[in-house]
Amino acid sequence: MNAETKKRLIEGGVDVEGALERMLGSETLLLSLLKKFVKDGNYEKWLISMDARDHEGAVEAAHALKGISGNLSITELYRLFSKQVEELRAGRWEEAQAMRPQIMEAYERATGAIRELET
Repeated sequence: MNAETKKRLIEGGVDVEGALERMLGSETLLLSLLKKFVKDGNYEKWLISMDARDHEGAVEAAHALKGISGNLSITELYRLFSKQVEELRAGRWEEAQAMRPQIMEAYERATGAIRELET
């Protein structure tokens, strides 16, 4: 992985060193999984569920995104989804909804950095 790629990913919120440790040093695997993350449908499901106030769907999608972002070391997104899942499971819908702008910003930053790798 060249320095520019690594820099872009770090700016996007990816702990590249942590992710590479999880991938046993395989840059190819990491980049492949990051590109799959961008195409994963859970973010759209999360948006739709949050709009519809579908508690079950929101928990399911947020939990999936928490796991994926954790496995890929997208640390800020992982932290935010972890907190939101906690809020949702505790029945604090308004608190969970209030996190939406932060989550969307972190998601766009991460996926934007990953999409730049394809150009």
